[in-house]
This record gives sequence, C-alpha cells and structure tokens, in this order.
Amino acid sequence: MSYDAVVLISFGGPERPEDVLPFLANVTRGRNVPPDRLAEVAEHYQHFGGVSPINQQCRDLLAAIRADFAAHGLDLPVHWGNRNWHPMLADTVAQLRDDGITSALGFVTSAYGGYSSCRQYLEDISTARAAVGPDAPRIEKLRQYWDHPGFVEPHADAVANALATLDPARRDSTRLVFTAHSIPVSMAASAGPQGGRYEAQLREAAALVAERAAPGLPYDLVWQSRSGPPQVPWLEPDVNDHLRALAADGVTSVVVSPIGFVSDHLEVVWDLDTEAAATAKQLGLDFVRAGTPGTDRRFVAMVRELVTERLNPADTAARRRLGTLPAWDTCPAGCCQPARRP
Repeated sequence: MSYDAVVLISFGGPERPEDVLPFLANVTRGRNVPPDRLAEVAEHYQHFGGVSPINQQCRDLLAAIRADFAAHGLDLPVHWGNRNWHPMLADTVAQLRDDGITSALGFVTSAYGGYSSCRQYLEDISTARAAVGPDAPRIEKLRQYWDHPGFVEPHADAVANALATLDPARRDSTRLVFTAHSIPVSMAASAGPQGGRYEAQLREAAALVAERAAPGLPYDLVWQSRSGPPQVPWLEPDVNDHLRALAADGVTSVVVSPIGFVSDHLEVVWDLDTEAAATAKQLGLDFVRAGTPGTDRRFVAMVRELVTERLNPADTAARRRLGTLPAWDTCPAGCCQPARRP
C-alpha cells in the first residue's frame, strides 16, 4: 500500500475566550453533560485567558515531525486537523483532496485503545471524509503506541527528573502516582475484540515507566478529569481522593505522572498543576508533577518509525515495542464500542 501524506490528528482547543463555549459544545455534543459542569469547565479555560495550550503544542509537534522527516529523507507532507476545534479535520481532508492526496496515514495524539482514545478518532476520520465527499482521500490510523520506547522513555526520564527534586531522606515515604483521563466503567469494560484495552494498556505503560524511572518505588494508577452525569460510575479513585488516602497512610511526597497524555494540555495544567497541587498543599504533601513527551526527540522519531512500519510491513524487526499486550495495525471491526448513554 502506498501513501502520499501524514495527518496529525488531535483533540483541539480554544485559542480565545469567545471560543470556549462553542468548543465545549463540540466536545460534549450528545453526552448530556449538565450545564453547571460545562460552566465549571469553561471557567478552567478562562483561568488561562480562554486559551488551551494544546493547539500550540500541536503546531510545535507538527514542525518537529516535518523537520525529522526531512532529516531522515522521508518525503511525505504532514498536515494537521482536530476533532473539536480549528483546524477541523474535515477542512484538512478537503485540503488534502485539493492537493491531490489520495491516501494518507493518521497519527493521533492518544497512545491507547478504547472508545474515546482510539475508536472515536476512526469515527472522526470517517465523518470528515463523508463531509468532503466521494473524492476524499483514504486515511488509515497508525497503531496504538502505549508501549513504544519513544513514548515510554520520555515519560520515564520525566519521572526520574521529578523524583530527583524531592528530599531523598523521604524516599521511604514517597509514592509515584500515574494519572489518566477517567472514563465510564461501562466503557472501560466494553465488549468486543479490544474490550478493556484502555485500562490494561495504561497499567502496562505505568509498569514500564516505573521500572525504568524508579525501580522499587511503590506506584499507583489513578484517574482524573471525569465528566458527565454524577449517577454514571466512572473509573476511580480520582487523583485528589487518592492523595488524601496517601497522606492518611503516612506518605510524605508524591511524583504525579500524567501517563495518559502526550503533552501538557489543559487537563494537565489545570487538573494536576492547579487542583491536585492545591490538594497536596492542603495535606502537607511534597508534590512534583512529571512532564510529558511533548516534542521530545524520541517521541518525534517514534512518529516517523510508526509511519515507516506501515510503509514497510515486512520489516518486522523495525517494529519496536516494550510490552506484551496484543497490538495490531488495523483495529478489528466492532472494537471498543461506546458506552451506552443514560
């Protein structure tokens, strides 16, 4: 199979105050999110001037990928389109068509399986192509990369660097806490070929990072950023509740690693750097938040490696993985069905 472009596909975010509510309307369409919850989340964005960091992070990643491709002789143009805000994916697909692109590979800024982290991106691609029409280029999503060295190693280095800032005399009472976006319990346990992959992959990624960055240090995987109706069960514990439990158990210091994310977007800088940090301060916990891959050269190189994997499927030796969970290039039909709405 030949391809003539790569598309960076991300979540998107507002870039001025008046964008916030229309952006949130796109994100929550059909999800029955209570209005007071929307207003609460909108205030998080206004705390940062109505600007999410994610679009600039995508611009930086886009530039880094293009430079890496050029340096390694990979002659493919790289475009960018978002799920929820400009540049919208449908507009990007239309531009690809106008540029004569017929077949592209899609790299999404989510390392994991699951509905919102994988399948929904496939639906976004399908919707965007349908909006453009019958001459829209084909776009194939690249594989999940939770256990790729280019994702694991930057996270591990960030954890090690964060740990080095804490008092070594308190090592015995220090805890490593990995966080990821919570999802409904029904979604986490969804049926089908990839049912339960989101949580399983996160646990494997956390183990891979922990064993490289802090061997022997106790660690947990907890959740953040839940939304939706309060009567719907979501994965727990929430990071703030977990910090309270750790403090009650005598933990004095925590390193929090947002293993579920590839960059320091709003759900990192608000939910962790603002809310969780404030909780830790109230509890008297030493709190350090580890960084995310962002534009780390290994993460950028990983994108190229995932592309060359697909370009050269017979070269199985080039397929770099650190984990043991099943992985595949093309998701099976029916995988990761969405949770039923109440």
